[in-house]
Amino acid sequence: MKKILYILFALWSPSGALAFDLAGRVVDVHDGDTLTVLVDREEVKVRLEGIDAPELGQRYGKRSKRSLADICIGKHARVSEQNHGHHGRILGVVLCGDVEANSTQVLRGMAWVFDRYVADGSPLYRLQDDAKSRQRGLWADRQPVAPWEWRARSHAKAIELKWHVAGLNGP
Repeated sequence: MKKILYILFALWSPSGALAFDLAGRVVDVHDGDTLTVLVDREEVKVRLEGIDAPELGQRYGKRSKRSLADICIGKHARVSEQNHGHHGRILGVVLCGDVEANSTQVLRGMAWVFDRYVADGSPLYRLQDDAKSRQRGLWADRQPVAPWEWRARSHAKAIELKWHVAGLNGP
């Protein structure tokens, strides 16, 4: 299995090799797809590129966070920065020790491939298909709800509540 993850790790970039932009120790895991790396005494928040883990208030959210913590917390991490996201976070592929965290979270069924941002031919889809077929993690649920759908529903409920509290019928 490790050999497969190394191969997938190499496939992340078009050149077949990732350049590591940051290195440090993982000091915090916020949820199943975000962590903090201490780099030269500066905390750097990193969102794992290409995946979306359940939110903490969502089913499997806490398990996903524990899974990422098991992979990374306290370990030396190398980050290949792929982009910048909202909230000032770096989007990257993260190698904790000798484990590539992005792919491992998908393989364990602790995160979805973030379809909106991942190309159709990405090797992440094969890992997700494997997790689904073996009903690992969130795929054991009969009707797992993708985090982006859960966030949209939560946002809609919050707006509805705001209108209700204001005594209005809605937009």
